[in-house]
Amino acid sequence: MARTVVIEAHGGPEVMKIVDRPVGEPGPGEIRIAHKACGLNFIDVYQREGLYKLALPAALGMEAAGVVEAVGEGVIHLKPGDRAAYSSQPPGAYSEARVMPAAQVCPLPDSISFEEGAAMMLKGLTVDYLFNRTTPIANGDWVLFHAGAGGVGLIACQWARSEGINLIATAGSDAKCQMALDHGALHAINYRTEDFAKRVREITDGRGVDVVMDSVGKDTFEGSLNSLRPLGMMISFGNASGPVPPVDLLALASRGSLKITRPTLFTHIADHATCQEMAGRLFSKVASGSVRIEIGQHFRLDQVAEAHRALEARKTTGSTILTL
Repeated sequence: MARTVVIEAHGGPEVMKIVDRPVGEPGPGEIRIAHKACGLNFIDVYQREGLYKLALPAALGMEAAGVVEAVGEGVIHLKPGDRAAYSSQPPGAYSEARVMPAAQVCPLPDSISFEEGAAMMLKGLTVDYLFNRTTPIANGDWVLFHAGAGGVGLIACQWARSEGINLIATAGSDAKCQMALDHGALHAINYRTEDFAKRVREITDGRGVDVVMDSVGKDTFEGSLNSLRPLGMMISFGNASGPVPPVDLLALASRGSLKITRPTLFTHIADHATCQEMAGRLFSKVASGSVRIEIGQHFRLDQVAEAHRALEARKTTGSTILTL
């Protein structure tokens, strides 16, 4: 049996409960993993609320790190006793242990702690596909990144610096802006006190940025479009402030033939080999010191509701993990 966070109805943080669930043995293509730490992400909130529907009752959590206890038939990249980390479907990472598909579980280098592994997989792999797999971004290009002091944002700031990319971060306080600057952002804008689109134009001498990476959604979408240069790319990859309303495609034309995409991590890592390749790039960045994983908050598993409330209130910085 393993303590597991489940929901029986969609709703607020109060719908989450901890139950004892049988773990069982892995079948073909599966592993059993005992978790050491679990990551917290906005996708968990979307699934809990019902923005992303789950069949109920459902376990929550998409990211964790731990030790492989058993492997099923056909699993060759992992063995019992291996350290491992993942961001993967189906949900269920908020647990002491689970049986799950093995393909997107990655061997975790000894130089990276379990807590770092739990804090970095979904966020770090997201940064990898944003910078390497969505649209060409070269040394010297300009990127606007919203929520620059969050878990994804702090990794993105460091990743951009390591690649010679000019990143402009936004955040909701001067202290968070300073965090983004300390982690490699070239400029940081407090969106609560400044018009970020106007400031972006000033920073880029009126040109606009090549790419916007926006996980905030409804509140920043219009300003994000206004920050792009002609032929620029808008990457909308989250909905922290709510879903983006329907888009008038003519608005893209009038702003200079803009491009827009709405990717998800799980499309990019669906292929086993691609997932392992992406994880390899992330691990190399962390092992080399180019990217440092900032864990701003620790909560026990039984404090999961408190953790969700802090994340939704934007009171967190860096990554948040649940300890076991």
